[in-house]
Amino acid sequence: MRFKAEIDVMPLDALLDPQGKAVSNSMKSIGLPEIEGVRIGRHIRLFVEAASKSEAESKVDEACKKLLANQIMESYSFVVVEA
Repeated sequence: MRFKAEIDVMPLDALLDPQGKAVSNSMKSIGLPEIEGVRIGRHIRLFVEAASKSEAESKVDEACKKLLANQIMESYSFVVVEA
């Protein structure tokens, strides 16, 4: 079966996010001072062939741990659905 995974990788809350801070500061200058605390991350979409949804989730989790996310600096979450 073919599955689609939608993965979000974000910097850990304890770490500085210079891009997010710059965007947060810019919100005031474009007339949106109520928007704050912006964090910038990555969104990854991929497809995986697996016998079951749980196997696909396991493969996606392994890909995140080994390649897609730096677990020292980033957290990740994902959703797997049948494609």
